[in-house]
Amino acid sequence: MRRSFAVRAAALLTPVLLSGAFTVLAAPAASAADGDKGFTLEDPRITESSGLAASRQHPGIYWTHNDSDDGPYLYAVDSATGKTVARITLTGVGTPRDVEAISIGPGGEIWVGDIGDNLGGTWKYVWIYRLPEPKKLVDQTVKATQYVVKYSDGPRDAESLLVHPKTGRVYIIDKKEDGGHLYEGPAKLSASGANVFRPLAPVDLWATDAAFSPDGSQLAVRGYFGGISYAWNGGKIKREGRLDVPLQGQGESVSYSADGSKLMYGSEGAGSSVVAEDAPAGASSGSKSPSRGGGSSASGDGGGSSATGGVKVGALAAAAVCAVFLGLRRLRRRR
Repeated sequence: MRRSFAVRAAALLTPVLLSGAFTVLAAPAASAADGDKGFTLEDPRITESSGLAASRQHPGIYWTHNDSDDGPYLYAVDSATGKTVARITLTGVGTPRDVEAISIGPGGEIWVGDIGDNLGGTWKYVWIYRLPEPKKLVDQTVKATQYVVKYSDGPRDAESLLVHPKTGRVYIIDKKEDGGHLYEGPAKLSASGANVFRPLAPVDLWATDAAFSPDGSQLAVRGYFGGISYAWNGGKIKREGRLDVPLQGQGESVSYSADGSKLMYGSEGAGSSVVAEDAPAGASSGSKSPSRGGGSSASGDGGGSSATGGVKVGALAAAAVCAVFLGLRRLRRRR
């Protein structure tokens, strides 16, 4: 999605604020086939990576996409090299407007959320696409099913689409600066009529993406400047702690690794990096004892050192970034 002046300016100024004052460790070079070391997107066609999902069928493969002005394409990226091994062209759908999220459901189906709203929440409906994950990773065309989505309380902007790995139920988190809501779709989506999503629980973050753990017991939600771990708790989500979200120019995506041991954080931009951090404890076993990360969040409990042992951005830097961000928001509102 095209970002506001404030977000773009904050993203551009953050490296300047941090240079020479703090040690920020770059993502380590990829060496493991499962992507646990992080990787860099090498494909020059991927300039606005906005969603990320670990394949269940192809070890070490992550699916991503651009968010707008690209077409109905998905990219399969080998996390060992960062190179695209297949580009999928979707058919059976209209022209995508603002594709913001991707998720893997039960049975290995890929779900794509064309749920962003460049007009700030004025489109009467948005779309979700579902397609089988290809068995062979080669450039190909795949027929998808398109679903019309409406919200019970009116149009809104959103960038987070989640499909529960056990039940297959589809959820959306809307994007609001002061926090949004988790929306639940019908038990089974209909391709012949509108599917109404209803608010289920508040989410304390300006959410840019979210992901279920492979066992469905944990929900990770990220924003531009932090993240929150929730216990799924049958949909009655319970906040457990903050996530170790890396500082990125425009943090857009998050996915659990296929084994649930890592959270993979992606960002927009040409040659952008996907950074790996330890997932909260219990993401693959179902335990409810999260790690307490050092990433900043909208409001939060807990704290701690980086899961990678690197030096995290300090409180002063975070404050400086927020000050610039809020100042630019005020400037924008005067225009």
